[in-house]
Amino acid sequence: MFLKILSHPIFLNLNYHMPMVVDLSHPLVLLTGENGCGKSTLLHSINYALQGKEIEDFVYKWDQKPEVPKAFLFDAEQHNPRMHLELFENNPQMKEFVQMASHGQVMLSMFRETFPTLPEGSVLLLDEPEMALSASNQRRIVKMLMELVDQKKFRIICATHSQILMDAPETYVINLDRHINRNVPPDDLGTEGASTIQ
Repeated sequence: MFLKILSHPIFLNLNYHMPMVVDLSHPLVLLTGENGCGKSTLLHSINYALQGKEIEDFVYKWDQKPEVPKAFLFDAEQHNPRMHLELFENNPQMKEFVQMASHGQVMLSMFRETFPTLPEGSVLLLDEPEMALSASNQRRIVKMLMELVDQKKFRIICATHSQILMDAPETYVINLDRHINRNVPPDDLGTEGASTIQ
């Protein structure tokens, strides 16, 4: 599953060379790199492309458009459940938990209870899910992510700074800091298992 980005205003401003070919064929892909390198932008771009949205100045194509029952983008900063208590009006027990628990405990409950309810074969896009988690809980979410891949056939793409997630053998890491202009992509948009972003 390759996404070919032909034009994107933010990536051009970051001096990325177009076209950019991103290998998303792996079930658990991590996007990493320095602050401001484009991780979240790429994550949102993938979300738009999965939904087939047309965004001004963002031109993309798939080598083979994936059939996705649901693409779910979760930004740990913007989607903190404690900031959206109205979502739990019909579930007072969950509302009380969200108000009393730590940010990290709430995040773990998303992995344990919310993400598994998405349809089988969904694509889960996560922006820095480790932000509130201890090192041991970061190791725990690697296991939870792999359970979603194995049991529900999810594809997961995650922007992260976590060395624990990056070091996990189950993950495929795309480091945006190492992107250089080596992409004269072949006609088939690349070789499976490789990326022009390394």
